[in-house]
Amino acid sequence: MNEKFERLIERAEALMARIESVLPQPLAAPADWNASIAWRYRRRSSGHGTLEPVRHVAAMSLEALKEIDVQKEKIERNTRQFVEGKPANNVLLTGARGTGKSSLVRACLHAFAAQGLRLIEVDKADLVDLPDIVEVVAGRPEKFIVFSDDLSFDEGEPGYKALKSILDGSVAASTANVLIYATSNRRHLLPEYMKENLSYTHTEDGEVHPGEVVEEKISLSERFGLWVSFYPFNQAEYLAIVAQWLSSFGVDAAAIEAAKPEALVWALERGSRSGRVAYQFARDYAGRATA
Repeated sequence: MNEKFERLIERAEALMARIESVLPQPLAAPADWNASIAWRYRRRSSGHGTLEPVRHVAAMSLEALKEIDVQKEKIERNTRQFVEGKPANNVLLTGARGTGKSSLVRACLHAFAAQGLRLIEVDKADLVDLPDIVEVVAGRPEKFIVFSDDLSFDEGEPGYKALKSILDGSVAASTANVLIYATSNRRHLLPEYMKENLSYTHTEDGEVHPGEVVEEKISLSERFGLWVSFYPFNQAEYLAIVAQWLSSFGVDAAAIEAAKPEALVWALERGSRSGRVAYQFARDYAGRATA
């Protein structure tokens, strides 16, 4: 009888261990915070969230980013204030694709990493777990940028309301060592439709007031204290970026000048004069030049 009872206890304990292994667990701090200056938050299929170190952080310097001096000054200043323990804002970087939004955030990370700046990349679907992330880093001496790249929401996505709540100060503002930086190609992070223009109202003195749907969409982006816009590059700006990248790859001045027509054709074929397209052309050209 005792033997059967002991086997029953063993089976029950094994079953409980299996159940516990698939239940969501509290987010644990990494074993070694010195493993990297950048981290990714990942939620496993089991529901467990983990902070994984980014072993190879793409190198990027502020000096390498051209033709976005105004935007660079704003983001660098805000990040410097944050690292120095001064008041600083959550940041939304919006505008044309390939104009350096994400690169600027990475460049700031490298610029201030020695002063304790760290970055945690969080996908928009996992923003609902931000309170857990903040709790883990709240007692750390480092400063953390929670970064969400290419952020946009469709109607009804849960991360939208969670982010609104966070930006209102329920979590992030109460923790002095955490800020949120996000990039997006959408001004207000949600899709906009022509029919929404019909919801605007006009007062007798000519003032225009947006309807409730428009107000709701504007309200999220307004919760970011610093809103920095990026614009498509003109031809001269695009060629300046091409020249900078070619120079970084060791191409001499004469070859850079000779490459301009090819760079323009490359941009025409891609349908864009962006910093990303300039970088891709420079890699291709420099690779052929050294072949």
